[in-house]
Amino acid sequence: MDTDNRNSGESGSFGSLISSLTHEVTALVRDEVELAKAEMREKVSQVTTSVTSMAVAGGVLLSGFLVLLAAAVFGLDTFLQRPWLSALIVGAIVVVIGFIMLQSAKKKLKSANLAPNRTMASFRKDQDMAKKHEGQVKEELK
Repeated sequence: MDTDNRNSGESGSFGSLISSLTHEVTALVRDEVELAKAEMREKVSQVTTSVTSMAVAGGVLLSGFLVLLAAAVFGLDTFLQRPWLSALIVGAIVVVIGFIMLQSAKKKLKSANLAPNRTMASFRKDQDMAKKHEGQVKEELK
């Protein structure tokens, strides 16, 4: 009889509760997926920026290499003269700048945390809440 009183005092039938639970779980999963998508877009943006920096650094390194090659050509062309020395110095500076840029971009890429931390925390929270409610439902059904 105690069970009858408990069931009659509730606002809906067991079927409507299950239906409501299904809708809420579906909405929760949908929201979690949207959160994961948003977080991954953010992570992809961070990686894109780092990769772009690395590509620019690679272009600068290539430019330096080409200048160094031109310096070598001028050096061979003017064997005992020194006009090539200026091209060699400029090429070396460009290579150093490109190397510094490349190291900076690699450091940024390494420090990027690509795990969807907020989504994982939210899933853990939802799992804990589901376990809690599961225990409550089992107690009510006894």
